[in-house]
Amino acid sequence: MPASDDFSLGFFYLPIIPPPRRELRWSTQLPLPLQPSSGLQTWLSDAGSLTAKLLKLSHGKFKVQVLQQVHLRASRSEALALGIGFQALCLVREVILCGNDEPWVFARSVLPLTSLTGPLRHLRKQGNQPLGAFLFSQPHLKRSSIALSFISRHHAYVPDEFLGDASVWGRRSIFFVDNKPMLVSEVFLPKFPGATQHV
Repeated sequence: MPASDDFSLGFFYLPIIPPPRRELRWSTQLPLPLQPSSGLQTWLSDAGSLTAKLLKLSHGKFKVQVLQQVHLRASRSEALALGIGFQALCLVREVILCGNDEPWVFARSVLPLTSLTGPLRHLRKQGNQPLGAFLFSQPHLKRSSIALSFISRHHAYVPDEFLGDASVWGRRSIFFVDNKPMLVSEVFLPKFPGATQHV
């Protein structure tokens, strides 16, 4: 029988679905006793454009590496944060933000398809352009509170090749453009200056 990504059962095909990720715990308050270093905490709490800050830190040597951009259902935690149904389809985009040719930040964006209408349709084809540059160019952009999470390998949230055995800090928030929500998470990888420091 030829190899297939599906199990055949008569005329019905059951797709092989990857195992669910272990849900992260996101909190708008630091999950004591762990705390990021003071330097990293400044990055985690900053409400401005991360893209702009990375451009400055890398002296312009910045690029976006797209890992995947696919239509998927959001995780339970993501759907609850966005206020959408668990079955709603989203455009899920995962990228690495590189500075000085090093992987500095893993970013995961969850864009409900219901948000990608009208002027926002072009976000379906964002390519290697940073999403943050577009968001912070919007005059009426709104942003939720920033929630933090301490992330390790067992969460299967960040590809192993970028995380290894390190534990790192991430943040997420919801951006609203024309009252349409988009969830963006950003994880500061081990090669980002000070990313793994905590007390």
